[in-house]
Amino acid sequence: MAQLKEYYQKEVVPALAQQLGFSNTMRVPRITKVVLNMGLGEAVADKKILENAANDLELISGQKVIVTKARKSIAGFKIREGWPIGCKGYSSR
Repeated sequence: MAQLKEYYQKEVVPALAQQLGFSNTMRVPRITKVVLNMGLGEAVADKKILENAANDLELISGQKVIVTKARKSIAGFKIREGWPIGCKGYSSR
C-alpha cells in the first residue's frame, strides 16, 4: 500500500495538477477509499473457493475481508437467501 501511495504522490498528483490546470497540488482530488469486491457464483458448490478468494483479498488489502451473503433467493442462479456468495474488502488512506 505504501508503494501505491508514494506513486500517487510523486507521479499522479503532479500530472493531474498539470492536466486540470491547478497551480496548487492540494486542489487535486484525493483517493480516500478503495473497495475491492469479488463475486463468486461457483462458491455455492464449493466453500473452499470462497475461503481462497477471501485469503487473496486479505493479501491485497491488508485487512480482514467481509463475506457477503445473498440478499434473496434466485432459482435461476441456484442460490438461497443467506448463502455466502462473495467477499469484499476496503483499503483506506
